[in-house]
Amino acid sequence: MTAVAQQGSGITAGRLPRFSAAVLLIFSWLVMAGLFLILLAAGTMDEFSVVGTIFFGSVLYAVLIFAISSLVEGSRKAKDRLATALVTAAFTLALLPLISLVWTTVSSGIGRFDPQFFSFSMRNIVGEGGGALHAIVGTLIVTGLATLMSVPIGLFTALYLTEYGRGHLARAITFLIDVMTGIPSIVAGLFAYALFSLLFNDPGIRFGFGGAVALSVLMIPVVVRSSEEMLKLVPNELREASYALGVPKWLTIVKVVLPTSIAGIITGVMLSISRVIGETAPLLLIAGFATSMNYDPFRERMMTLPVFVYTQYSNPGTDVGAYLDRAWAGALTLIVIVMALNLVARLIAKFFAPKIAR
Repeated sequence: MTAVAQQGSGITAGRLPRFSAAVLLIFSWLVMAGLFLILLAAGTMDEFSVVGTIFFGSVLYAVLIFAISSLVEGSRKAKDRLATALVTAAFTLALLPLISLVWTTVSSGIGRFDPQFFSFSMRNIVGEGGGALHAIVGTLIVTGLATLMSVPIGLFTALYLTEYGRGHLARAITFLIDVMTGIPSIVAGLFAYALFSLLFNDPGIRFGFGGAVALSVLMIPVVVRSSEEMLKLVPNELREASYALGVPKWLTIVKVVLPTSIAGIITGVMLSISRVIGETAPLLLIAGFATSMNYDPFRERMMTLPVFVYTQYSNPGTDVGAYLDRAWAGALTLIVIVMALNLVARLIAKFFAPKIAR
């Protein structure tokens, strides 16, 4: 009789049905959606909250799954389901701000995401129209120069710390890298401004190369840290096998260590670019802002997308709506560029990843 009872399914077997968790989660979201709709109809809320529905629905799901599992499956399984529900709720809570941010930016910026926005500058524009071509070009130039300066310095520093560095000098470099990682971005901008104003004896100096130097100060520690961790992941057995064949150390690094870790290094470089491409304070200080195209980073002010968004939002003219639309479109462009960089990083990492025979 006991064996027959144990062969049952669902509640009879002391186990919830297979899709009970998903059904309870959807039910919890629907309950919260209904509650928010009632509050909206009663005039308590101004608009329906999707974020509140998902979050509070997830919390309700955790309570329901624990209570029902306790009755059917026992306390041990119920605690396991509660832990899973709490992890799911925490993940949802962490994901909601990102989803809300992307949704707000897309819905607010898609209206000016048109060909004019990508083919015109803001020269002689005081109301509607205009675009951010000068800011997009400036961002690509400044960020590209910063990458050209930061990647070699960061990669060689990581190679020194991993392959050669020992003693007080290596510890001092590691300490300085840790300090640089926490430097506020505006301090990097002040450093670049002070450096070039002293070199050229010009207190009002503003140019794109100065912005690239400021961004490189922020990029270098990220490149060093990410590259160092990737180089440490290379097995020592590979190095020892190369040394056993009589290959010198520098050639081992070039032919063995770097090819093995190149995928992770490229990913770290792309992440460092994504980290600095949206910085506003240092570029506002040293690169300045302009309304016209400027392809020369070594002379005159150069507009960048973060500064474009800031100026459009903080200094609207008589037509406030047009300025805010351009600001949201600029923010959406930045998000698209960062997403494209991360996609390229994944593709490059997959292409250059070492092929392991299985």
